[in-house]
Amino acid sequence: MKFDTIIIGGGLAGLVSGIRLQENGHNCAIVSTGQSALHFSSGSFDLLGCLPDGTEVMNPLDAIGSLESSHPYRLVGLDAIKRYDKEFPAMMQRAGITLTGSASRNSYHFTPMGTMKRTWLTLEDFVTLDEPSHLPWHRVAIINFPGFLDFYTKFIADELEKQGATCVLATVKLPFIEKLRTNPTEMRSANIARTFDKTENIDMLLREIASYCKDVDAVVMPAVFGLSSAEPMKYLKQHLDKPLCPLATMPPSVPGIRMQQQLTHYFVRLGGTFMLGDTVERADVESGLVKAVYTANHADIPLMADHFILATGSFFSRGIIARPDSVYEPIFDLDVLYDADRTQWYDNDMFASQNYMKYGVITAPDFRAICKGETLSNLYAVGSVLSGHDALHEGCGGGVSIMSSMYVADGLLKNK
Repeated sequence: MKFDTIIIGGGLAGLVSGIRLQENGHNCAIVSTGQSALHFSSGSFDLLGCLPDGTEVMNPLDAIGSLESSHPYRLVGLDAIKRYDKEFPAMMQRAGITLTGSASRNSYHFTPMGTMKRTWLTLEDFVTLDEPSHLPWHRVAIINFPGFLDFYTKFIADELEKQGATCVLATVKLPFIEKLRTNPTEMRSANIARTFDKTENIDMLLREIASYCKDVDAVVMPAVFGLSSAEPMKYLKQHLDKPLCPLATMPPSVPGIRMQQQLTHYFVRLGGTFMLGDTVERADVESGLVKAVYTANHADIPLMADHFILATGSFFSRGIIARPDSVYEPIFDLDVLYDADRTQWYDNDMFASQNYMKYGVITAPDFRAICKGETLSNLYAVGSVLSGHDALHEGCGGGVSIMSSMYVADGLLKNK
Protein backbone atom coordinates (compact mmCIF):
# COMPACT_ATOMS: atom_id res chain seq x y z
CA MET A 1 0.00 0.00 0.00
CA LYS A 2 1.29 3.43 -0.97
CA PHE A 3 0.38 6.82 0.52
CA ASP A 4 1.69 10.35 0.32
CA THR A 5 2.22 10.38 4.10
CA ILE A 6 1.99 7.72 6.79
CA ILE A 7 1.48 8.98 10.34
CA ILE A 8 2.42 6.68 13.18
CA GLY A 9 0.19 7.47 16.14
CA GLY A 10 -3.50 8.39 16.29
CA GLY A 11 -3.55 10.84 19.17
CA LEU A 12 -3.81 14.63 19.02
CA ALA A 13 -0.53 15.16 17.15
CA GLY A 14 -1.21 12.43 14.61
CA LEU A 15 -4.78 13.53 13.94
CA VAL A 16 -3.91 17.22 13.62
CA SER A 17 -1.15 16.56 11.12
CA GLY A 18 -3.32 14.08 9.23
CA ILE A 19 -6.28 16.43 9.00
CA ARG A 20 -4.08 19.34 7.95
CA LEU A 21 -2.61 17.26 5.14
CA GLN A 22 -5.89 15.67 4.03
CA GLU A 23 -7.59 19.06 3.86
CA ASN A 24 -4.90 20.12 1.42
CA GLY A 25 -4.94 17.15 -0.92
CA HIS A 26 -2.49 14.66 0.59
CA ASN A 27 -3.40 10.99 0.76
CA CYS A 28 -2.63 9.98 4.35
CA ALA A 29 -2.83 6.91 6.55
CA ILE A 30 -2.74 6.96 10.34
CA VAL A 31 -1.63 3.81 12.17
CA SER A 32 -3.03 3.88 15.71
CA THR A 33 -2.45 1.27 18.39
CA GLY A 34 -5.51 2.25 20.41
CA GLN A 35 -6.57 4.83 22.96
CA SER A 36 -4.62 8.07 23.07
CA ALA A 37 -4.00 10.63 25.78
CA LEU A 38 -7.08 12.50 24.50
CA HIS A 39 -9.09 10.02 26.56
CA PHE A 40 -7.56 11.69 29.63
CA SER A 41 -8.32 15.24 28.48
CA SER A 42 -10.08 17.63 30.84
CA GLY A 43 -11.50 19.57 27.90
CA SER A 44 -8.74 22.10 27.29
CA PHE A 45 -5.49 22.54 25.38
CA ASP A 46 -2.56 24.21 27.14
CA LEU A 47 -0.05 26.35 25.25
CA LEU A 48 2.32 27.65 27.93
CA GLY A 49 1.41 28.08 31.57
CA CYS A 50 4.81 28.34 33.21
CA LEU A 51 8.42 28.96 32.23
CA PRO A 52 11.06 26.37 33.19
CA ASP A 53 12.18 28.57 36.11
CA GLY A 54 8.67 28.54 37.57
CA THR A 55 7.56 31.97 36.36
CA GLU A 56 3.82 31.93 35.71
CA VAL A 57 2.76 32.87 32.19
CA MET A 58 -0.36 34.85 31.39
CA ASN A 59 0.55 35.83 27.81
CA PRO A 60 2.09 32.79 26.09
CA LEU A 61 3.02 34.74 22.95
CA ASP A 62 5.14 37.16 24.97
CA ALA A 63 6.82 34.34 26.91
CA ILE A 64 7.82 32.01 24.08
CA GLY A 65 10.94 34.03 23.33
CA SER A 66 12.21 33.21 26.86
CA LEU A 67 12.33 29.47 26.15
CA GLU A 68 15.54 27.67 25.23
CA SER A 69 16.38 27.51 21.53
CA SER A 70 15.85 23.72 21.53
CA HIS A 71 12.24 24.01 22.74
CA PRO A 72 9.74 22.88 20.05
CA TYR A 73 8.06 26.30 20.14
CA ARG A 74 11.30 28.02 19.22
CA LEU A 75 11.68 25.65 16.26
CA VAL A 76 8.13 26.38 15.09
CA GLY A 77 8.67 30.12 15.49
CA LEU A 78 6.49 32.86 16.94
CA ASP A 79 4.99 33.95 13.60
CA ALA A 80 3.74 30.44 12.85
CA ILE A 81 2.37 30.05 16.38
CA LYS A 82 0.40 33.28 16.01
CA ARG A 83 -1.03 31.99 12.75
CA TYR A 84 -1.91 28.58 14.16
CA ASP A 85 -3.62 30.25 17.12
CA LYS A 86 -6.31 31.25 14.63
CA GLU A 87 -6.10 28.38 12.15
CA PHE A 88 -6.27 25.49 14.63
CA PRO A 89 -9.64 26.49 16.21
CA ALA A 90 -11.01 26.98 12.69
CA MET A 91 -9.87 23.50 11.73
CA MET A 92 -11.45 22.06 14.87
CA GLN A 93 -14.69 23.87 14.03
CA ARG A 94 -14.74 22.13 10.66
CA ALA A 95 -14.47 18.85 12.58
CA GLY A 96 -17.48 19.89 14.69
CA ILE A 97 -15.53 20.98 17.78
CA THR A 98 -15.94 24.54 19.10
CA LEU A 99 -13.14 26.01 21.19
CA THR A 100 -12.76 29.32 23.01
CA GLY A 101 -9.56 31.13 24.01
CA SER A 102 -6.56 32.98 22.65
CA ALA A 103 -2.78 32.58 22.74
CA SER A 104 -2.44 36.23 23.73
CA ARG A 105 -3.89 35.54 27.19
CA ASN A 106 -4.37 32.36 29.19
CA SER A 107 -7.74 31.78 30.79
CA TYR A 108 -8.50 29.61 33.82
CA HIS A 109 -10.19 26.24 33.46
CA PHE A 110 -11.54 23.93 36.18
CA THR A 111 -9.72 20.64 36.68
CA PRO A 112 -11.51 17.44 37.79
CA MET A 113 -10.45 18.25 41.37
CA GLY A 114 -12.08 21.68 41.31
CA THR A 115 -8.83 23.61 41.19
CA MET A 116 -8.17 26.05 38.37
CA LYS A 117 -5.29 25.99 35.92
CA ARG A 118 -4.09 28.30 33.18
CA THR A 119 -4.94 27.15 29.69
CA TRP A 120 -5.11 28.26 26.05
CA LEU A 121 -8.21 26.78 24.40
CA THR A 122 -11.24 25.19 26.05
CA LEU A 123 -14.25 23.28 24.73
CA GLU A 124 -17.34 25.49 24.65
CA ASP A 125 -19.05 23.03 27.05
CA PHE A 126 -16.88 24.24 29.92
CA VAL A 127 -16.66 27.37 32.05
CA THR A 128 -13.53 29.52 31.91
CA LEU A 129 -12.57 32.50 34.06
CA ASP A 130 -10.28 35.47 33.45
CA GLU A 131 -9.02 35.25 37.03
CA PRO A 132 -9.34 32.38 39.53
CA SER A 133 -10.64 34.76 42.19
CA HIS A 134 -13.46 36.06 39.97
CA LEU A 135 -15.92 33.25 40.64
CA PRO A 136 -19.26 34.40 39.18
CA TRP A 137 -21.43 32.45 41.65
CA HIS A 138 -22.16 32.82 45.36
CA ARG A 139 -24.10 29.62 45.96
CA VAL A 140 -23.48 26.42 44.01
CA ALA A 141 -25.13 23.00 43.90
CA ILE A 142 -22.67 20.15 43.29
CA ILE A 143 -24.54 17.08 42.10
CA ASN A 144 -23.28 13.53 41.66
CA PHE A 145 -24.70 10.04 41.23
CA PRO A 146 -24.50 7.42 44.01
CA GLY A 147 -21.55 5.08 43.50
CA PHE A 148 -19.79 7.25 40.92
CA LEU A 149 -16.31 7.53 42.41
CA ASP A 150 -14.54 9.47 39.64
CA PHE A 151 -16.12 12.79 40.62
CA TYR A 152 -14.89 14.13 43.96
CA THR A 153 -17.64 16.43 45.20
CA LYS A 154 -16.01 17.21 48.56
CA PHE A 155 -12.70 18.23 47.00
CA ILE A 156 -14.53 20.36 44.45
CA ALA A 157 -16.58 22.02 47.20
CA ASP A 158 -13.45 22.76 49.22
CA GLU A 159 -11.86 24.52 46.24
CA LEU A 160 -14.97 26.55 45.40
CA GLU A 161 -15.41 27.57 49.03
CA LYS A 162 -11.85 28.91 49.05
CA GLN A 163 -13.07 31.35 46.40
CA GLY A 164 -16.01 32.43 48.57
CA ALA A 165 -18.79 30.21 47.27
CA THR A 166 -21.28 28.33 49.43
CA CYS A 167 -21.75 24.77 48.21
CA VAL A 168 -24.67 22.38 48.51
CA LEU A 169 -23.75 18.73 47.86
CA ALA A 170 -26.31 16.26 46.60
CA THR A 171 -26.61 12.84 44.96
CA VAL A 172 -29.52 11.87 42.73
CA LYS A 173 -30.72 8.33 42.10
CA LEU A 174 -31.84 7.50 38.61
CA PRO A 175 -33.09 3.99 37.73
CA PHE A 176 -31.03 3.65 34.55
CA ILE A 177 -27.85 4.56 36.42
CA GLU A 178 -28.77 2.31 39.35
CA LYS A 179 -28.69 -0.59 36.89
CA LEU A 180 -25.02 0.19 36.23
CA ARG A 181 -24.30 -0.03 39.96
CA THR A 182 -25.05 -3.76 39.98
CA ASN A 183 -21.56 -4.12 38.53
CA PRO A 184 -19.08 -1.64 40.05
CA THR A 185 -16.86 -1.79 36.97
CA GLU A 186 -19.75 -0.36 34.91
CA MET A 187 -19.92 2.85 36.97
CA ARG A 188 -17.55 4.73 34.71
CA SER A 189 -18.07 8.04 32.96
CA ALA A 190 -18.38 6.59 29.45
CA ASN A 191 -21.07 4.11 30.49
CA ILE A 192 -23.03 6.79 32.32
CA ALA A 193 -22.80 9.04 29.28
CA ARG A 194 -24.37 6.37 27.08
CA THR A 195 -27.50 6.39 29.26
CA PHE A 196 -27.91 10.13 28.63
CA ASP A 197 -28.05 9.65 24.86
CA LYS A 198 -31.80 9.40 25.45
CA THR A 199 -33.47 12.78 25.98
CA GLU A 200 -36.08 11.17 28.24
CA ASN A 201 -33.29 10.23 30.65
CA ILE A 202 -32.03 13.82 30.69
CA ASP A 203 -35.61 14.95 31.36
CA MET A 204 -35.75 12.59 34.34
CA LEU A 205 -32.47 14.02 35.62
CA LEU A 206 -33.84 17.56 35.30
CA ARG A 207 -36.88 16.65 37.39
CA GLU A 208 -34.75 15.03 40.08
CA ILE A 209 -32.38 17.98 40.48
CA ALA A 210 -35.03 20.71 40.24
CA SER A 211 -35.31 21.09 44.02
CA TYR A 212 -31.56 21.60 44.39
CA CYS A 213 -31.51 24.31 41.73
CA LYS A 214 -34.00 26.69 43.33
CA ASP A 215 -31.72 28.70 45.59
CA VAL A 216 -28.37 28.43 43.81
CA ASP A 217 -26.57 30.51 41.18
CA ALA A 218 -25.11 27.56 39.28
CA VAL A 219 -25.06 23.77 39.10
CA VAL A 220 -21.82 21.76 38.99
CA MET A 221 -22.05 18.25 37.59
CA PRO A 222 -19.67 15.65 36.15
CA ALA A 223 -19.19 15.99 32.38
CA VAL A 224 -20.88 12.70 31.51
CA PHE A 225 -23.14 13.95 28.73
CA GLY A 226 -22.51 13.39 25.03
CA LEU A 227 -20.11 10.54 24.38
CA SER A 228 -20.49 10.64 20.61
CA SER A 229 -22.27 13.95 20.13
CA ALA A 230 -22.46 17.35 21.82
CA GLU A 231 -26.26 17.31 21.63
CA PRO A 232 -26.98 15.79 25.09
CA MET A 233 -24.91 18.52 26.77
CA LYS A 234 -26.64 21.22 24.69
CA TYR A 235 -30.05 19.79 25.56
CA LEU A 236 -29.25 19.73 29.27
CA LYS A 237 -28.02 23.33 29.26
CA GLN A 238 -31.05 24.52 27.32
CA HIS A 239 -33.53 22.95 29.75
CA LEU A 240 -31.74 23.66 33.02
CA ASP A 241 -32.90 26.98 34.44
CA LYS A 242 -29.53 27.71 36.05
CA PRO A 243 -26.03 28.00 34.55
CA LEU A 244 -24.36 24.59 34.27
CA CYS A 245 -20.69 24.14 35.08
CA PRO A 246 -19.72 20.64 33.92
CA LEU A 247 -16.40 19.36 35.23
CA ALA A 248 -14.40 16.65 33.52
CA THR A 249 -14.13 13.54 35.64
CA MET A 250 -11.09 11.49 36.38
CA PRO A 251 -10.24 9.37 33.31
CA PRO A 252 -11.75 8.19 31.12
CA SER A 253 -12.92 11.63 30.03
CA VAL A 254 -16.18 11.82 28.08
CA PRO A 255 -15.26 15.12 26.36
CA GLY A 256 -11.85 13.68 25.49
CA ILE A 257 -13.33 10.51 24.00
CA ARG A 258 -15.79 12.58 21.99
CA MET A 259 -12.98 14.78 20.65
CA GLN A 260 -11.00 11.71 19.62
CA GLN A 261 -14.02 10.31 17.79
CA GLN A 262 -14.88 13.58 16.07
CA LEU A 263 -11.34 14.16 14.84
CA THR A 264 -11.02 10.56 13.66
CA HIS A 265 -14.34 10.68 11.81
CA TYR A 266 -13.42 14.00 10.19
CA PHE A 267 -10.07 12.62 9.04
CA VAL A 268 -11.83 9.63 7.47
CA ARG A 269 -14.50 11.84 5.84
CA LEU A 270 -11.67 13.79 4.23
CA GLY A 271 -10.51 10.54 2.63
CA GLY A 272 -7.84 9.51 5.12
CA THR A 273 -7.18 5.88 6.06
CA PHE A 274 -7.30 5.21 9.80
CA MET A 275 -5.80 1.87 10.86
CA LEU A 276 -7.10 1.40 14.40
CA GLY A 277 -5.71 -1.37 16.55
CA ASP A 278 -2.52 -1.75 14.57
CA THR A 279 1.07 -1.13 15.62
CA VAL A 280 4.14 -0.24 13.57
CA GLU A 281 6.84 -2.70 14.55
CA ARG A 282 9.76 -2.00 12.22
CA ALA A 283 10.87 -0.02 9.20
CA ASP A 284 13.05 -0.25 6.11
CA VAL A 285 15.58 2.59 6.10
CA GLU A 286 18.13 2.97 3.32
CA SER A 287 20.65 5.79 2.83
CA GLY A 288 18.82 8.14 5.20
CA LEU A 289 15.43 7.48 3.62
CA VAL A 290 12.50 5.58 5.15
CA LYS A 291 11.20 3.25 2.44
CA ALA A 292 8.40 1.45 4.28
CA VAL A 293 7.02 0.46 7.65
CA TYR A 294 5.60 -2.89 8.75
CA THR A 295 2.74 -3.34 11.20
CA ALA A 296 1.50 -6.17 13.39
CA ASN A 297 -1.71 -6.59 11.40
CA HIS A 298 -0.15 -6.37 7.93
CA ALA A 299 2.79 -8.68 8.70
CA ASP A 300 5.19 -8.64 5.75
CA ILE A 301 3.07 -6.30 3.62
CA PRO A 302 4.99 -3.00 3.47
CA LEU A 303 3.21 0.32 3.98
CA MET A 304 5.03 2.78 1.74
CA ALA A 305 4.90 6.57 1.55
CA ASP A 306 6.84 9.60 0.40
CA HIS A 307 6.88 10.94 3.95
CA PHE A 308 6.46 9.54 7.46
CA ILE A 309 5.45 11.36 10.64
CA LEU A 310 6.24 9.89 14.06
CA ALA A 311 3.54 10.91 16.53
CA THR A 312 3.78 8.03 19.01
CA GLY A 313 3.92 10.09 22.20
CA SER A 314 6.21 9.85 25.19
CA PHE A 315 6.61 7.29 27.97
CA PHE A 316 2.86 7.05 28.58
CA SER A 317 2.14 5.58 25.14
CA ARG A 318 5.55 3.92 24.72
CA GLY A 319 6.66 6.31 22.03
CA ILE A 320 9.91 6.29 23.98
CA ILE A 321 10.86 3.60 26.46
CA ALA A 322 13.11 3.66 29.50
CA ARG A 323 15.55 0.87 30.30
CA PRO A 324 17.40 0.81 33.65
CA ASP A 325 20.33 2.66 32.08
CA SER A 326 18.99 4.26 28.88
CA VAL A 327 16.02 5.65 26.98
CA TYR A 328 15.25 4.58 23.41
CA GLU A 329 12.77 5.01 20.57
CA PRO A 330 11.46 1.54 19.62
CA ILE A 331 10.56 1.74 15.90
CA PHE A 332 13.47 3.51 14.16
CA ASP A 333 16.01 3.55 17.03
CA LEU A 334 16.21 7.33 16.70
CA ASP A 335 18.63 9.44 18.69
CA VAL A 336 17.07 10.31 22.04
CA LEU A 337 18.01 13.06 24.48
CA TYR A 338 18.51 11.70 28.01
CA ASP A 339 21.05 11.83 30.84
CA ALA A 340 23.43 8.88 31.03
CA ASP A 341 23.41 9.18 34.83
CA ARG A 342 20.07 7.71 35.93
CA THR A 343 20.17 9.60 39.23
CA GLN A 344 19.73 12.78 37.18
CA TRP A 345 16.49 11.56 35.62
CA TYR A 346 14.37 12.57 38.57
CA ASP A 347 14.05 14.79 41.62
CA ASN A 348 13.09 13.23 44.95
CA ASP A 349 10.54 16.02 45.35
CA MET A 350 7.64 14.61 43.34
CA PHE A 351 6.22 18.10 42.81
CA ALA A 352 9.46 19.45 41.32
CA SER A 353 10.18 19.58 37.61
CA GLN A 354 11.45 16.14 36.59
CA ASN A 355 14.30 15.92 34.08
CA TYR A 356 12.92 12.79 32.40
CA MET A 357 9.93 14.82 31.21
CA LYS A 358 12.25 16.60 28.77
CA TYR A 359 13.61 13.38 27.30
CA GLY A 360 12.59 12.53 23.77
CA VAL A 361 13.59 12.29 20.14
CA ILE A 362 16.26 14.66 18.85
CA THR A 363 15.43 16.40 15.55
CA ALA A 364 16.79 18.87 13.06
CA PRO A 365 15.29 22.41 13.22
CA ASP A 366 12.55 21.37 10.78
CA PHE A 367 11.61 18.38 13.00
CA ARG A 368 13.21 15.77 10.76
CA ALA A 369 14.30 12.88 12.95
CA ILE A 370 17.94 11.95 13.52
CA CYS A 371 19.28 8.39 13.69
CA LYS A 372 22.90 7.73 14.74
CA GLY A 373 23.74 11.33 13.95
CA GLU A 374 22.23 11.23 10.45
CA THR A 375 19.14 13.26 9.59
CA LEU A 376 16.49 11.08 7.93
CA SER A 377 15.21 13.03 4.95
CA ASN A 378 11.55 11.94 5.02
CA LEU A 379 10.83 11.11 8.68
CA TYR A 380 9.48 13.82 10.98
CA ALA A 381 8.72 13.72 14.71
CA VAL A 382 5.88 15.71 16.29
CA GLY A 383 4.14 16.01 19.63
CA SER A 384 5.18 14.61 22.97
CA VAL A 385 7.78 12.26 21.47
CA LEU A 386 9.92 15.40 20.99
CA SER A 387 12.67 16.33 23.43
CA GLY A 388 13.27 19.76 24.92
CA HIS A 389 10.02 20.50 26.74
CA ASP A 390 8.38 19.56 30.03
CA ALA A 391 4.70 19.19 29.18
CA LEU A 392 3.62 18.88 32.81
CA HIS A 393 5.72 21.59 34.47
CA GLU A 394 5.42 24.10 31.62
CA GLY A 395 1.80 23.35 30.79
CA CYS A 396 2.54 23.00 27.09
CA GLY A 397 1.65 19.42 26.14
CA GLY A 398 -1.35 20.11 23.92
CA GLY A 399 0.28 23.15 22.39
CA VAL A 400 3.47 21.31 21.43
CA SER A 401 1.42 18.57 19.76
CA ILE A 402 -0.69 21.05 17.82
CA MET A 403 2.01 23.52 16.82
CA SER A 404 4.64 20.97 15.77
CA SER A 405 2.08 18.93 13.81
CA MET A 406 0.72 21.88 11.88
CA TYR A 407 4.24 23.16 11.21
CA VAL A 408 5.44 19.82 9.83
CA ALA A 409 2.28 19.39 7.74
CA ASP A 410 2.71 22.86 6.27
CA GLY A 411 6.33 22.09 5.43
CA LEU A 412 5.27 18.98 3.51
CA LEU A 413 2.56 20.92 1.68
CA LYS A 414 4.99 23.65 0.74
CA ASN A 415 7.37 21.11 -0.78
CA LYS A 416 4.64 19.11 -2.51
